[in-house]
Amino acid sequence: MDTLAPAAGTPHPLDDALRLDPDGDGFAGRTTPAYANMVGPFGGAIAATMLAAVLRHPARAGDPIALTVNFAGPIADGGFRVNARPVRTNRSTQHWYAELVQGDRVATSATAVLATRRETWSSTEIDFPAVPPAASIARLPPLERAEWTNRYDMRFVHGAPTGRAHAPADPGSESCLWVRDEPPRPLDFASLAAISDVFFPRLFLRRPKWVPVGTVSLTTFFHADAAMLAAQGERAVLGTARSNRFGAGYFDQSAELWGDDGALLATSHQVVYYKE
Repeated sequence: MDTLAPAAGTPHPLDDALRLDPDGDGFAGRTTPAYANMVGPFGGAIAATMLAAVLRHPARAGDPIALTVNFAGPIADGGFRVNARPVRTNRSTQHWYAELVQGDRVATSATAVLATRRETWSSTEIDFPAVPPAASIARLPPLERAEWTNRYDMRFVHGAPTGRAHAPADPGSESCLWVRDEPPRPLDFASLAAISDVFFPRLFLRRPKWVPVGTVSLTTFFHADAAMLAAQGERAVLGTARSNRFGAGYFDQSAELWGDDGALLATSHQVVYYKE
């Protein structure tokens, strides 16, 4: 059952999680129970927070084209500080460094590149997958051990981690699903950064058992501009994800996020630690 939208005057759960109050030359934030994961907060919410600190900085120039988030250590529930600074501004690009600090330790670091886009020749080499519409697929029930899954409406075409899917899962690590914020929220760069991390660890598809896993580094490339995100609005985006290699305690996973009009909005790549 779909949940109701936030009451008038009540912030969306994601906007609440992304609240950053000016604090000297940085920002003060805190984790929220709505985006809790099995251990610590959902990595996508942290990635969105790092980007939000850059986008809200008075020195910002341009829109994001790349974001890399390195999860240096565990993030405890509670408050944190985000420091963000531009390290170089060019004619068309601006380069940033940011840190999320708890106590006297850096828990997360990030780099971001903003750019001023201009009209050029364009082409998309990969094809939009042939899939049924989101409305024709049942929503995956949220996972009890991961509260953040209540914040997303996920409808799997194939590759659901629990084995429940619209169609039989492939034998490999690929998933394809429609996903949007729950309750619905207009898409923007921060929410797209968060959605880039909604793909469950590919290990859970290849070996369906719970083992300790954790993203070490996540990079998202933004192909959409602000106008494309505004045109997408609150509608679900289509995501695909797969892994290339598992071994020696780490695996990678790559993903694409598409607008429902077939436009490629973002691609992401991450490396994940696992222990058996």
